[in-house]
Amino acid sequence: MKRALALLAAVVACGTAQAQVTQVKGVAKRGDVEVPVEIARPAGAGPFPAVLYLHARRGLEDEDRAKLRMLAEHGYLAVAPDWQSGRFLERWPVAHDPATEGDVEAALDLLRAAQDACAGPVAVLGISRGGYYALRLAAKRPEAIGAVASYYGHFQNPNAPEPEQLYSVAPEVAQIRAPWLMLIGDQDFELRRINNGRAFYALYERGVPVAMQMYPMARRAFDFRRDQTPEEKIAARHAEGAVRDWFARHLRLPGPGRCPG
Repeated sequence: MKRALALLAAVVACGTAQAQVTQVKGVAKRGDVEVPVEIARPAGAGPFPAVLYLHARRGLEDEDRAKLRMLAEHGYLAVAPDWQSGRFLERWPVAHDPATEGDVEAALDLLRAAQDACAGPVAVLGISRGGYYALRLAAKRPEAIGAVASYYGHFQNPNAPEPEQLYSVAPEVAQIRAPWLMLIGDQDFELRRINNGRAFYALYERGVPVAMQMYPMARRAFDFRRDQTPEEKIAARHAEGAVRDWFARHLRLPGPGRCPG
């Protein structure tokens, strides 16, 4: 397993103005299931701080790859499992398939075993439904997760009955120990904003480091929209910086691309 990511590094180099980033594709295996993963690696010898990237219901797309590249440009080894393709799920699934949680966990294990990754906990970045995977994973594997950030994340089981969707957050919120950053627009769905708020207060009351950034005039998926307003473009840039700062602080990184001392 330790050699897995290193062996993948022989593939595609994407030059950028900021850094030379290698982006490759690989596989995380869980039993008979092969979970496609995409990897962005910074330039240099490593090891690097590690981020597990969890995409939204729409699938792993070019906009997600741009986020992976951005993380690598700033010194993070980033791995994104395609939690839909491994089980041939259609795009935009309404129901949650619990079996895919193990596929995401297999990608976490692949990342942590990589010789290019710093030893110790990793950061997790979840987008929308990816935020629910981050929640489940951080509750199950607290020793492996050092920081979490979510864009308009789900804080309730999508399969939960309507009263729970309307009036509560998932029970895993009470198990979270990892510092959590929530990012959401003030024009997002009302229930999503409410549940992010409920999770914020629940974590704060338990003493978990938590922050919530609500962006004025930002709609649903403000960071991905093809019709971004000028304000949403600014919000997206601010959110990227906030995520990097959050990870650096709570992973206790001495500098970009450097492992904790």
